[in-house]
Amino acid sequence: MIKINELKFDEKGLIPAIVVDATTKEVLTLAYMNAESLAITMEKGRTCFWSRSRRELWLKGETSGNYQHVVSITADCDRDALVVKVDKDGPACHTGKESCFFEPVYISEERAEFSLRGLYDMLVGRNEERPQGSYTTYLFEKGLDKILKKVGEECTEVIIAGKAQDKKETVYEIADLAYHLLVLMVQNGITVDDVQKELASRHVIDHKVKQEKMTD
Repeated sequence: MIKINELKFDEKGLIPAIVVDATTKEVLTLAYMNAESLAITMEKGRTCFWSRSRRELWLKGETSGNYQHVVSITADCDRDALVVKVDKDGPACHTGKESCFFEPVYISEERAEFSLRGLYDMLVGRNEERPQGSYTTYLFEKGLDKILKKVGEECTEVIIAGKAQDKKETVYEIADLAYHLLVLMVQNGITVDDVQKELASRHVIDHKVKQEKMTD
């Protein structure tokens, strides 16, 4: 491992730190560290930055409670930039968004990637804006009971298709179920991160159980 004094800070004594969610791999923010804030980060295991606007040390989460617990810090090949992987206690952005990067500048129609998080964000927008003629708007306007009813119906459809061992139909019904589950999540204020973290914790438990069985 390299030492702090082996990193290349700029003429102001700063180094850019790209903060990434260790679980989702989403880029959360771009901040700056000096040697002191980096040392504090490593000592406390929580991100500490140098605020260029306030010209002072800034322990992320000190006022908001949205601490970022450091998993790893890696320097690039030139040693003049850092990637900081973290487990976060709350939104990374002061706006309340999970990431500071949420303003689209350009999206290729041909190469745009689909993701559950992208679909979730779209559903959040539908819930906030309620555009007329949208099926999602219809579900949110009908409320929780209607959404739960649809989740139940789609669960049944998945079971029927799965029992028939019809792969194409099963995939189709699973997609329907996933969509309605995401609508339910938005309705109840559950984020994709919440579910991923729960699954990650179960993976650790499952791994431990397997190890215990192997040693019995």
